[in-house]
Amino acid sequence: MNLSRYLLPVAALAMMTGYGFAQTPVQMTPDTKPAMTAPAPAAPAKKATTTSGQRTAKSKACSDQADQKGLHGKARKQFRDECKKA
Repeated sequence: MNLSRYLLPVAALAMMTGYGFAQTPVQMTPDTKPAMTAPAPAAPAKKATTTSGQRTAKSKACSDQADQKGLHGKARKQFRDECKKA
């Protein structure tokens, strides 16, 4: 218990001053080549579907229909999924 009382502030001070993380810089010479990095991954292909405005309108219409039928929970979710596919 007493050791942690003294060790914790010393460790915190060492981390704040960077004492524990000191590194020597790498000297670049004409013979030294920089490390190669991996190429960035290709962007995933987007599906050609309806625009977000059309999706939003259809989703809203399906929600309104589910409200009129008084559906809740799993039945509402199933109805909306089928409605949006149609």
